[in-house]
Amino acid sequence: MDGGGNCGNISGIMNNRQRSMLTNKSRVECARNQRKDSEGFSESPDLEFEYADIDKWAAELSEIYSYTEGPEFILNRKCFEEDFKTHVTDKGWTELDSGHHRAHAMRLLDGLEMTAREKRLKIARAILYIAQGTFAECSSEAEVQHWMRYNTFLLLEVGTFSALVELLNMEIDNSAACSSAVRKPAISLADSTDLRILLNIMYLMVETIQQEDPTDSPECRAARETFKSELGAPMYNNEPMSVMLFGMVTKFCSGHAPHFPMKKVLLLLWKSILFTLGGFEQLLNIKVQKRGDLGLPPLPEDSIRVVRSMRAASPPASTSDLLEQQQKRARREHKALIKQDNLDAFNEKDPYKADDGREDEDDNDDSENNLEPENFPLERDEVMPQPVPQPPCERLSFPKGLPWAPKVREKDIENFLESSRSKFIGYTLGNDIETVVGLPRPIHESIKTLKQHKYISVAEIQIAKEEEYQKTPLSGGEEEVDMSATELLYQGILPSLPQYMIALLKILLAAAPTSKAKTDSINILADVLPEEMPTTVLQSMKLGVDVNRHKEIIVKAISAILLLLLKHFKLNHVYQFEYMAQHLVFANCIPLILKFFNQNIMSYITAKNSISVLDFPYCVVHELPELTAESLEAGENNQFCWRNLFSCINLLRILNKLTKWKHSRTMMLVVFKSAPILKRALKVKQAMMQLYVLKLLKVQTKYLGRQWRKSNMKTMSAIYQKVRHRLNDDWAYGNDLDARPWDFQAEECALRANIERFNSRRYDKNQANPDYLPVDNCLQSVLGQRVDLPEDFQMNYDLWLEREVFSKPISWEELLQ
Repeated sequence: MDGGGNCGNISGIMNNRQRSMLTNKSRVECARNQRKDSEGFSESPDLEFEYADIDKWAAELSEIYSYTEGPEFILNRKCFEEDFKTHVTDKGWTELDSGHHRAHAMRLLDGLEMTAREKRLKIARAILYIAQGTFAECSSEAEVQHWMRYNTFLLLEVGTFSALVELLNMEIDNSAACSSAVRKPAISLADSTDLRILLNIMYLMVETIQQEDPTDSPECRAARETFKSELGAPMYNNEPMSVMLFGMVTKFCSGHAPHFPMKKVLLLLWKSILFTLGGFEQLLNIKVQKRGDLGLPPLPEDSIRVVRSMRAASPPASTSDLLEQQQKRARREHKALIKQDNLDAFNEKDPYKADDGREDEDDNDDSENNLEPENFPLERDEVMPQPVPQPPCERLSFPKGLPWAPKVREKDIENFLESSRSKFIGYTLGNDIETVVGLPRPIHESIKTLKQHKYISVAEIQIAKEEEYQKTPLSGGEEEVDMSATELLYQGILPSLPQYMIALLKILLAAAPTSKAKTDSINILADVLPEEMPTTVLQSMKLGVDVNRHKEIIVKAISAILLLLLKHFKLNHVYQFEYMAQHLVFANCIPLILKFFNQNIMSYITAKNSISVLDFPYCVVHELPELTAESLEAGENNQFCWRNLFSCINLLRILNKLTKWKHSRTMMLVVFKSAPILKRALKVKQAMMQLYVLKLLKVQTKYLGRQWRKSNMKTMSAIYQKVRHRLNDDWAYGNDLDARPWDFQAEECALRANIERFNSRRYDKNQANPDYLPVDNCLQSVLGQRVDLPEDFQMNYDLWLEREVFSKPISWEELLQ
């Protein structure tokens, strides 16, 4: 782009300096536009996404229904009105007082005990309509929300949820429905009608009650807490509600119940766990409380707040960018002389380097010849004058210091002291972190700094206590186990936890967009496919959107379930977390998550698989516009899809939890070639997602080789800026002690042995160690016990008597003494 051409019309007014400034600005704009064209999102703004436990109320409600269930809203209303008009006056539901509401709800509840399936189904639909907020009498979504909340607490008060759980148990054990579904070549909505209605009501109740509202009365708050404790307690078949739902998941995956509406089961399971155990804020509160109880110092910072205040980094350059830049550099090198205009242009451009650290610096992110010379043959300081100060700009202001307080483990201090002693004095002291005799003053200062930032986790205390219990089973005393909701859930799922993890990962694999449709894979579309397949283009497009949305919601629910369980188990006891994590690893969770991210992740984040006019409660309050193929193809005009970004962050957090401090699992990331997959995920300009990607890249950097580090300096810089620092961690250099040949089996077997000892000590009371059982010292009772002797011994009894008794002299005096 030529400066004179741009400024030809106003050359008489502008001086050379101004003209060169405009030239430079045009160049920068041109470069940015080219990058936009090649990637489409490199210079896009940060995604305005706030990570939370759940999405907005309306979004969470709408996801329980598929679009093919749309006609059932009217059917539910019809069932309610037929019954309502025969037993109540002509008034509407919203016109009655609470006494009439309660009486009618109890009468409907009695109707659920009918033996005739059709009549029972109509009553269940009427109850579902009440739970949906009697929407026909509402004129806005806010009014629907008000009546949903009122009606849900009313249904809870009269005991509807317990009745629904009993009906759900009946449907789970309905062998006729299961065998009928197994024989069918194609399963549709009709096969899961009873289950869908029950799960819809239960989901609406859990989802509505779990959300606190400041306008709730004291009675509602008390009812909420009671419902929460009941849901997490072993009150349903002597097990928590979540264990029953886990059983449905495994039964579905085993092929015995292909008609189960799995999306609804998983959503209800997720919300039950979230309600009973608590979300991310509650997890932080529990962590703070546990640290206080154990006498540990408070957390150095609120991690949620730190991440929310972070800015996203610009993504690394794509291949098309690199080729284009090489061509531009080749063209520039043809210029033998440097004009003053160009020097000024470069000078003006310099302050923009901080604007986007990835604009010109190190664009050869994936290429090998990363260390190219400057575009200009002369040194800048020698030729160019100082740049003119630019006015302050918001994009040039950076926060001072690093976002995270550094952490140091006690093991790190031990290693540092041992290496220092060995180097300066020539002796070692083992686990001593106090003795510094003979070490130079700088080493003293280093140790002081390390100890200032020493961080002891709750998990380290739990592991130390468990070792003590194993060493001293008699003198260690009885362990006091807090029977919290997390502990009750772990006890409930412990016997079948491996099967539950495999089942969840099977469904996640089937729902992943990278999976190929196989004949032997499980069918997760039982609650989305209509009885009659579409006949028009519009119907086909609508069903296509519905199926994609259905899969996205399943991924969202499973990722949230796994993350919540891992985090809660880790706080409750680290070996509960390790047990679940190890079974996830054994079930190939790490390659599965990498397979999920091995797609165009930007397309997944910005997917438009929603039709907002068909979402509940919008579709039951407003007049529906006519849908066309063009409007469906255009999709929603959103910057990103909340649920997909939420799922991606959850999966990255799960991957971090599985691999953190596990050398063998970190090596799995290297073996499965995760670095390029994760690096592509950095294209999503969202700070939290980038942070967890950078964490995963950081742990494997030292194993990727010097050439990779040299050609990925932008990624390395981002890790320095955004990931927590371990003061003596030389992750970037590859000379760590852990950079040794790895034995996956030995490391996992040692961990498994610790887990099994913990589980058997705390939960398997029948398998107590025989060495520590009470001993019977009474001679009469011991001799009176019947002992079954083996058959070969009985046959040779005479020989034994002769050899062991008669032929050996016995000194009775010594025996009596």
